[in-house]
Amino acid sequence: MRRTPDTSEQTLTAELSVSAALTVILRQDFAALAQWEPVTRSGGDPEGVHQLRVSLRRLRAALAAFRSAVPKAVSQPWRDELRWIANQLGPARDLDVFIDSSLNTIRKRLTLPGGDRLAARAAEQRTAAYAAVGALLDSVRYAQFKQDFSHWFEHAAWEQAELSPQARQQLERPLAHYAQKRLMRLQQNVLAAGLDLDRQVPASLHRLRIDCKKLRYAAEFFAPVTPGLEALIQALKGLQDVLGALHDVAVMSDVLATLLADEHDRDVIRYAGALIGWRAHQADTWLASFDAHWRIFRRCAKKMASN
Repeated sequence: MRRTPDTSEQTLTAELSVSAALTVILRQDFAALAQWEPVTRSGGDPEGVHQLRVSLRRLRAALAAFRSAVPKAVSQPWRDELRWIANQLGPARDLDVFIDSSLNTIRKRLTLPGGDRLAARAAEQRTAAYAAVGALLDSVRYAQFKQDFSHWFEHAAWEQAELSPQARQQLERPLAHYAQKRLMRLQQNVLAAGLDLDRQVPASLHRLRIDCKKLRYAAEFFAPVTPGLEALIQALKGLQDVLGALHDVAVMSDVLATLLADEHDRDVIRYAGALIGWRAHQADTWLASFDAHWRIFRRCAKKMASN
């Protein structure tokens, strides 16, 4: 049986095997997950939940980026658990974004009655959402996940799974060649989603947003062994800013539906309607900037494909 190399202090190099590189990447983002737990528990800084969710997304993105070496059937239980944890954090994050990006931004401009009561209801639900986050972080399921998942990647347990000869060969290849091929595939996914984009359909925008995230994270993972990715990463960040803002507007409707479920105060309902109108106007502005960001990305993608 091939001995798994010690990667405890390793950084990515072109000669590192695909299998060892996956361990290094998962270890780095798992460490970030642990780093943001205390901030998240405190509930005082929205960045805690946000960065915890980023770490979870990056861990899932890493498993996706190495899918041709570690098949989906092998990594899927971990991808499912990572998604479940992220979903448990979702309500707290949605309320943080709603309070910070919508309510707090507009309250000084929107001089209508009802804003204070809506803000109080949002703060009340945020407190409850953060209590649920604390319960999650203290749960047996979360503790078991951390123990089992870290053991899985530290021991490169995918090497012991039933793999095809092709997948096993991929695991043993040097990282540099593998990285280039995966980046090209993920880039093609973004281009395809952009060409098929229907800007009036949230699901279409969401698909492009997810594909951009997968490519950006993979580019950040592989940047140490793939020169020239800085412009591509910056272009993807620009696209993600636009698509993320549009996503926040779409999510706001669901947040308000929950906040107003048993609300009968007409001032509060009227204020919420004005808030939706203001954010919809913002969305039109962001959408108008999409073409410029898409052109920048296309130029970077074309340059990368020609290298």
